[in-house]
Amino acid sequence: MNFSPVLHFISPPVPYFLDCGRAIYRKGEQHINRNQIGVFDLIVVTDGSLHVGEGSQEWTLQNGDALILRPDANHYGTLPCQSESSIIWIHFQTFGAWEECSSMKVCLENRNTLINDHKHNAYLHHSEVCSIFIPKFMKLSQKALDILDQFFLLDEEPRSLRNWKRQTVFQQFMQLIDRDLALASDVSAIHLAEKIELFIRQNFAQKITNPVLQQELNYHPNYLAKCMLKVYGVTPMDYLCQYRIEQAKKLLIQTNWSMTRIAEEVGFQYGSYFSSCFSNQEGISPLNFRKKFIRAT
Repeated sequence: MNFSPVLHFISPPVPYFLDCGRAIYRKGEQHINRNQIGVFDLIVVTDGSLHVGEGSQEWTLQNGDALILRPDANHYGTLPCQSESSIIWIHFQTFGAWEECSSMKVCLENRNTLINDHKHNAYLHHSEVCSIFIPKFMKLSQKALDILDQFFLLDEEPRSLRNWKRQTVFQQFMQLIDRDLALASDVSAIHLAEKIELFIRQNFAQKITNPVLQQELNYHPNYLAKCMLKVYGVTPMDYLCQYRIEQAKKLLIQTNWSMTRIAEEVGFQYGSYFSSCFSNQEGISPLNFRKKFIRAT
């Protein structure tokens, strides 16, 4: 069954590389039965085929196919190989929040809940986070396969350099897969949502309204909101408020500025409205947020 759920990771921190290798299955051999190995296991078939199961799901991987097995599940071979088959395996892990969803639609619907869990468990109180979407099962492009080959071109490097470079190669691979899945989902909505997000980040301290966005991007506010909801799970105005609060959190920790000045710096016209928005989003007042991190002198 070539059914592909989607693995949704929240970053930072990005998923990180641990180890990699090659393996050959002779005719009649099959994938080992393992349970909760504690790392994500990316399997790429480079020759032949491999029959793999996880829980109640089963896949047949052909040449160029890739599958990511969960760190907390049972993995097993479902059938012996019919001919000699070769694979690349990569182990990776994340300290961030993640979940497996049945589709991109479900990932986007659950995004805000996963982000809130991430901020609580990863102790990211003042960092801007984003989603990484990786299909569980995929047919790799030639560009992705070429990136994987770089892992083994580094075998002659000293270990200290090899580990740094493999982390870089792994992130390039994950970024490519994430972008390929996003482009396959809804190109126009993603491109427009990214334009909205970029405009807001670059101008958040200024007055931004739906008419301003309409004039800047030449689309009706309803369509702009639809695209942002699809891609980021929030409307442009909600994203603007959230982004301003995130910038305010940095200033609360990194400066001794007054609440009024911080409110003005991040685009709030009134200190009282800033305090209300901050409390609604963070469940704590700006002043008490600062007291959590700054020692009184």
